[in-house]
Formats: sequence, C-alpha cells, structure tokens
Amino acid sequence: MQLYTPSLTQYQRLLTKEVKIGDLLLGNGHPIRVQTMTTTDTMDTEATVLQTIRCIEAGAELVRITAPSKKEAENLQLIKNELRKRGYHTPLVADIHFTPNAAEIAARIVEKVRVNPGNYVDKKKFEQIEYTDAEYLEEIERIRERFTPLVRICKEYGTAMRIGTNHGSLSDRIMSRYGDTPIGMVESAMEFLRIARSESYHNI
Repeated sequence: MQLYTPSLTQYQRLLTKEVKIGDLLLGNGHPIRVQTMTTTDTMDTEATVLQTIRCIEAGAELVRITAPSKKEAENLQLIKNELRKRGYHTPLVADIHFTPNAAEIAARIVEKVRVNPGNYVDKKKFEQIEYTDAEYLEEIERIRERFTPLVRICKEYGTAMRIGTNHGSLSDRIMSRYGDTPIGMVESAMEFLRIARSESYHNI
C-alpha cells in the first residue's frame, strides 16, 4: 500500500510547489500563511476596506473578498486602491462562485482568485445523469473552453489561483461518475489543473 506520508506517527511537512501571491510566497519551505475572509457587502467599499484593515492588523497575510457577480468584481479595484492609499499592501483574494465573467475581471485586479470547479462551469441540478465516455469528454471540452480564458488572464497578469473543491458543490457530472467521494473531489480539481498545465500555468 502506498502511503500519502513517509510516517504515520511523525510529522513531516510535504514540500509543495512555491506559489507567488503578489509579493507573498506560499508553499514549499515558506511559513504556513494566515488567510481570512471578510463578511461585508463587497459593494460597501468603506466597510470592506475597514474590515480588511482589521484583519491585516490582527495578523492576516491574505484577505479573501467575495465577488459573486461582475459588479462586485469591478468594485475590488476601488477596495484595492483605497487599501493601497492607506498603506496596506496585503494580497487580496477574490472568491468566485458561478460567474466566470466575474473571475476574469477580478484576475486583472487582485493577486489571487479562488474558483470552485463544482460550480464554475457545471450547474448542480440535483439530477442523476448517466454519461457515456464520449459525452463525458464533450463536457470536459466545454470546461476547457470556459476555463481557459481565466487561466490565460492569470498567466498574463501574474495572478495566483486557488482551485477549491468541497463535497457540497460537486457537479452532477462528477457525482454521476464518482459519487460523493474523496476521489470525486480530487477529480473535480484535477480536471481544472490539467487544463491549467496544458496552458503552462502553474501558479496554483
């Protein structure tokens, strides 16, 4: 049996790939970073700026802000400008669900975007659908067409990306083939990672 760690009884950190988020380095031998997320309305620029500052002053090294639609993604520019004006340069992360257009806007503004592969392209309709291998590959190609523009923007702007899966938002397509399983979560992320790798984008 192949183990995921050299020892089951002694801690040993896995040396992962280094990721650059603005001026912050994550992974590999760098310290574990502290990230938090705002709870304000992203369209309320002043409230979001003030809460972000409180997070930074409490020790956050990354601050994630929700951007559920294009208007919130666009407002990230005002938030970032105001933070920089006040002397705060902590990297910002846009949290994206359901709206690829918002991700493409945010990736030109903030240092990192987080996408959920379960709802970035696929829609969860709570239907059990059977796919032939050919149909499944057609769906993968549809994901490639929708996700590749974001990958290319991130590559151009030096924006990092987090592909964040969770079992509560696995797509019907993944659920139909893998069920609500750990391997389903892994494959959901790997589909997106393979596309990124095919574009020689590795800042993930």
